[in-house]
Amino acid sequence: MKFSLRTRLTAWYSMIVMVTLTALGVIAYFAVSNELNQNLDVSLVRVASSLDKIIQKKQAETQKPLKPAPIRKKRTRKGKLIPDSTKRDSFAFFRQNDVLNNDSISELPDSLHEDEDQNHVWSAVYEHILLNSKNYFIQIADLNNQVVYRSENLQPDSLPLFQSLESETSDSKKFVPYTFHSQQLRLYVGKTKFAQISIGYTVEEIRETLNNLFSYLLIAFPIVVIFSTIGGWFLAKVSLQPVDDITRSAQEITAHNLSRRLPMPLANDEIARLTATLNQMIERLEASFIQIRQFTADASHELRTPLAILMGELEVALRSPKSAEQYRNIMVSAQEEVSRLSQVVRNLLELSKAESGQVKIDTEKLNISSLLSDICEDIELLAEEKNQKLETKIEPNVMILGDRVRLHQAFLNIVENSVKYTPERGSILVRLLRESGKAVLRVSDTGIGIPEEDLPHIFDRFYRVDKARSQDVQGNGLGLAIVKWIIEAHHGTITVESIAGKGTIFTVRFKEELM
Repeated sequence: MKFSLRTRLTAWYSMIVMVTLTALGVIAYFAVSNELNQNLDVSLVRVASSLDKIIQKKQAETQKPLKPAPIRKKRTRKGKLIPDSTKRDSFAFFRQNDVLNNDSISELPDSLHEDEDQNHVWSAVYEHILLNSKNYFIQIADLNNQVVYRSENLQPDSLPLFQSLESETSDSKKFVPYTFHSQQLRLYVGKTKFAQISIGYTVEEIRETLNNLFSYLLIAFPIVVIFSTIGGWFLAKVSLQPVDDITRSAQEITAHNLSRRLPMPLANDEIARLTATLNQMIERLEASFIQIRQFTADASHELRTPLAILMGELEVALRSPKSAEQYRNIMVSAQEEVSRLSQVVRNLLELSKAESGQVKIDTEKLNISSLLSDICEDIELLAEEKNQKLETKIEPNVMILGDRVRLHQAFLNIVENSVKYTPERGSILVRLLRESGKAVLRVSDTGIGIPEEDLPHIFDRFYRVDKARSQDVQGNGLGLAIVKWIIEAHHGTITVESIAGKGTIFTVRFKEELM
């Protein structure tokens, strides 16, 4: 089943949109996932680093070995229990099981308020970690793997230590996945020179965020595809509307109204270039049809005259008895007309084969200087009959790649035409010279010339200038058409310059070959 171009364009457009959206969705999903996990890891590292700074601070204050110590508490004005500041143990602050709050922070030991810069760090840790222990799971152990602090949501269980993780080096850290009471945690385990800090954070929030993102993408994907398909359909319809207009206009153009042209779009786009190309093609078709009509008319004219003469002479021969001499004259005249018809048919057949590529050009390295000299010697006999002066200026050893038989035919036709259309006592000059790596042949005469309006058509089939027709010159109007084909088949050019009543110059150029 074949679908319309509009349907195929819409399908391709929708497919590209779907593939693009899928790729963007996958990239967005994994990019967000990677970003969230990286941010979580950075957050865990910062929390562990802040806790390590606190431990270092307390260690510097106590100057005592780190060890689990009994918890000593005192009651605040509001009834809360906090560590006794008289116990200068670096872990003493963390050994309480009560969750700290803003009120208890205000009751912290004076030693925790000494340095404003470090107090800022401590306050941030207490406020964002210890006071929000719902998602953070915090465990601190000394270097002997004895746990000295657990966050309230971790009691009484423990998180992995470096010994269980098979790591004994100091200043080590690891990120490991960990399952705690059916909760998936992202666990950071860091070992410093003072303690082992284990911090876990539930990944449920990340999963929930990613699930929400996936749901949004799943909902948005079909909506975008549907709207893009509808938009693509209308876009294809609008884009292809000029093509429909061109189709309708082209269907109205036939062989009888080839002068019509397709309407040009206002925008200079691909459709406009297509329309211009089609108009150029129609213009060439019109020219071809005109040429065919002209060819038909000229061929009919060329064939009608000898056929009419031949028919008339045969009727005369059959009308009444004739003498042997009379019959002989009639037969000679009929033979001339048949020969003329045969020549026309041969020339037409040759041109037809040439245009269809059936004529083979056998190229060889050819000395056209000697070829032209032989042709001029033969033509000189015709020039003497009309008391014409045939002059030659031929440079020796001018070489080209060409077919001797075809080039002989072309050169002979050009020189012979100059003799035919030059009146008695006229002159013809044949020159062959080298110009800028080209072999140039110029044949000039003082003949009747060609009117300016006829110059573009002299190489057309059966085209003959009216002034030439008025002269009693034998010809069928195919000679120059054959000459042009032969010259162009040899990758050469032929041009003509003429002034009516003064003469004509034919110029032929070929690429010269070195000897």
